[in-house]
Amino acid sequence: MVDKIDRKLLSMLQQDCTQSINVLAEAVNLTTTPCWKRLKRLEDEGIIRGRVALLDNEKLGLDLTAFVLIKTQHHSSDWYQHFVDQVAALPEVLGFYRMAGEYDYLLQVQVADMKSYDSFYKRLVNGVPGLIDVTSSFAMERIKSTTELPL
Repeated sequence: MVDKIDRKLLSMLQQDCTQSINVLAEAVNLTTTPCWKRLKRLEDEGIIRGRVALLDNEKLGLDLTAFVLIKTQHHSSDWYQHFVDQVAALPEVLGFYRMAGEYDYLLQVQVADMKSYDSFYKRLVNGVPGLIDVTSSFAMERIKSTTELPL
């Protein structure tokens, strides 16, 4: 069960996971040991899945964001597992969703440029049979992008 103190800790960690246990404990009016135990429990329960550094894609030369919508003619469990394995292995894919609605899958892809996207696209469509429609849209401007959940 996640309580008010847990939510405060989680919110703080989402903003900066490098904060010391002392800073976190003080913010929620706990001593360090009970605060550490809460964090450990949140990790053990899988609520905290990991602690990462968020990188600037543009400063790393990964300027092009593509959203790829896919329709497929196959829906068997064997095909699905092959598809998931193939797409999950593509490092350019930052997000991968099975959808309800007109399209079956949505990918968020980050690459350097259109030439890099074309290479990605060819690996995607040649790696998985049965894709009947692959439609791509390209982001012109990132207005909001966050990993912070609304707690």
